[in-house]
Amino acid sequence: MTQPSDNAPGTTLFPTVGVFHSMLSQELAGLTDDQLDFTSDKWAWAEWSIRRNASHVSSGGLRWMLGRWADANLTEGIPLPDDALEIVNSGARWLDEDKYHTVDSILGVLKGSLDLCDAVMAKQTVASMRSMELPWSNTGQAAQMAEAHPNGRRLDPSDPEKAFINLEYTFRHLWFEALTHLYNIQRLKRAQGLTATVKLPDEGYHTIPSWDSSEP
Repeated sequence: MTQPSDNAPGTTLFPTVGVFHSMLSQELAGLTDDQLDFTSDKWAWAEWSIRRNASHVSSGGLRWMLGRWADANLTEGIPLPDDALEIVNSGARWLDEDKYHTVDSILGVLKGSLDLCDAVMAKQTVASMRSMELPWSNTGQAAQMAEAHPNGRRLDPSDPEKAFINLEYTFRHLWFEALTHLYNIQRLKRAQGLTATVKLPDEGYHTIPSWDSSEP
């Protein structure tokens, strides 16, 4: 496979970032409130409802671009989606479930988040995405997730429990996490006797051998 040049736009690394909106929209189509809010204590992955899984990934891009990467000013000059700063400043891992209760409202935030990510990448080159770094963890789930990444992460030479990740790793993480939460949504549907809709690509954190891939 031909590798992109250092001067290629950052979008070259993740040209299909917006496809997740269609995938999630298809998977949520036609679900009732009871189905969206179903949880179970039988499996760890069923502690979050379908609605909460969707809410979490829909705000993920905002939380990373405007939160963890805030000091890099990645969004400078890019119009922000409605309520983006309010969502990030709340510190929550998912959206306000009263304000963003309907599927359409959640998907609206996802669209804005994906558009922002695409705009950020368009301002970068492959080289710049690989050169800027963010402190990260090398313990627990962060270390487990690293097994799915081919590059973009280096260990902190002064502390074995810490690492650094670059912007390429960040966007791949957002994609892998989105796929994994979509997999959880599909498991939650199967736990209710419903059929999954979308065929998932063979990538994402749920494909790691050590991941909990239990089924209902």
